[in-house]
Amino acid sequence: MNTVNIKINGYDYTMKRGITILDASLETLKFQREYLRQPIPTLYYLKGVKDVDDSGVCVVEADGKLVNASTTRIREGMEIQTRSDAVMAARREALAKILAIHNKSCVYCMRSTQCELQNLLHEYGFTDEAELPMSSIQPLDLSSVVLVRDNNKCIRCGRCINVCAKVQAVSAICATGEGLDKTIAPASPKGLAAASCVNCGQCVAVCPVGALTEKPQWEQVKEAIADPEKFVVVQVAPAVRAALGETFEFPLGVDTEGRIAGALRKLGFDKVFDTKVGADLTIIEEANELIERIENGGVLPMLTSCCPGWIKYAEHFYPDMLDNLSSCKSPHTMFGALIKSWYAEKMGIPKEKIVTVSVMPCTAKKFEITRPDECGADVPDVDYVITTNELGTMLKDAEIQLEAISPSERFDEPLGEGTGAGVIFGASGGVMEAALRTAVEKLTGKPLENLEFTDVRGMNGIKEASYDLNGTQVKVAVVSGLANANALLTRIKTGEADYQFVEIMACPGGCVNGGGQPHQPAVVQALQDVPAVRAAALYLNDDQSVLRKSHENPELNKIYADYLGKPGSEKAHKLLHTSYIMR
Repeated sequence: MNTVNIKINGYDYTMKRGITILDASLETLKFQREYLRQPIPTLYYLKGVKDVDDSGVCVVEADGKLVNASTTRIREGMEIQTRSDAVMAARREALAKILAIHNKSCVYCMRSTQCELQNLLHEYGFTDEAELPMSSIQPLDLSSVVLVRDNNKCIRCGRCINVCAKVQAVSAICATGEGLDKTIAPASPKGLAAASCVNCGQCVAVCPVGALTEKPQWEQVKEAIADPEKFVVVQVAPAVRAALGETFEFPLGVDTEGRIAGALRKLGFDKVFDTKVGADLTIIEEANELIERIENGGVLPMLTSCCPGWIKYAEHFYPDMLDNLSSCKSPHTMFGALIKSWYAEKMGIPKEKIVTVSVMPCTAKKFEITRPDECGADVPDVDYVITTNELGTMLKDAEIQLEAISPSERFDEPLGEGTGAGVIFGASGGVMEAALRTAVEKLTGKPLENLEFTDVRGMNGIKEASYDLNGTQVKVAVVSGLANANALLTRIKTGEADYQFVEIMACPGGCVNGGGQPHQPAVVQALQDVPAVRAAALYLNDDQSVLRKSHENPELNKIYADYLGKPGSEKAHKLLHTSYIMR
């Protein structure tokens, strides 16, 4: 028999033999419509990152004995109690031990209301301030331009270590000691900035509390908006529209594109633009570069350059492959350069008075704008980057309710209308699919009958496909998660794999799963593929778009005709292309 019969809180279940009690409890939730409260709480566990919860809260009573639900496997006839008096007392004791090393300044914490520890404290009745002791204060690690590390809030769960080492193959964070004596710290004693950190923010994404957060810039943005001498332009990345609603308790996967445009106007931005236009611009330049490399014997495979986390990873770990990287800037910095050149000239606004703000799902974008070759118009392409989370905070600070904004609001012209190809950039495989829609038509001279390149879609860490383009066989690969990138690049270097074009995204699943996206608790991530749900919203947006090929964007075609010249021109290179550093 491959199944066993068990009881959970007096209810009969038939479950797959050999799974843990925790997995069995999660299976029971699949029959419920909402995952508001799991039968067994976790704090250190996170699917795909850490399978064992050794926090002490993941305890149940099995056949009269207290056991760890994440390590104990079910057996025939097992009777499990998840909320007996003994279980509840053990969980409260475990939470009290964790609180002994945790700073309790919840009111001032960026993760407040999205904190897994805070939620458990409410559930288990920690209301008396005397039950919330304050540990000795340690200085914040502010060395990174992207992240803030607050060890006063660290609960030693180890999620950040696991995701950095196993999922991202970076190991910028390590641990010493065991249990509550464990210390989590950067691999370099000089802080995160001195470690091989690639700024991807996946450590932020998996942290259950506020020990790791993005370094906020939204207050500086407020100051810029309030300055009458500044003309403040904001652009919004595609992945943001698929996730911002979560900060206002919208269901997963709700596209809030129109609402975002309206909300940003209420915040006081002078112009509200869509980064999907920048994505279209990237594709036009990148597809041209790919075709030139294929036809003229250039360095292959060409590796995408849209993801700054991946770029920094390549600079650290694959400096011998930097010539393989596309020279194209990422969409938002391309867009920023265009705003401070073409748009500034068109509107008669001195470029020095324009402040460009990017709303991104990504923490690495904060680092990207500090790179030395991101000043296409001789001023910074982008002045500030705020994350999806920061935008949510900014809106709440201004008492703007997203649900009250009309979904029919639109971005401003002339840089507000992009294509569906630009929207899917936010999902793993989206850059590849958008590039193929353009490259195929350019190489074959024929319109595509089917725009869906489904082979490169989905959440698999490595995807491969091959296409016959007018007699030219083009082999492609799509990778998300830097450990997967490491595996694929090793195969390329040893000659085991042969491609012409490779898309690489640092974050598993792509930008929809960026380090600056809203935090979902472990129970939701265990039961739903969060990146896939968000990505589905982007593909639906693409499917419903009137224009779905980047090279058919009429406004960009006009800008090329009147200002940039042809793709890859000298002017386009100055504004829209960049260079890389051996670290």
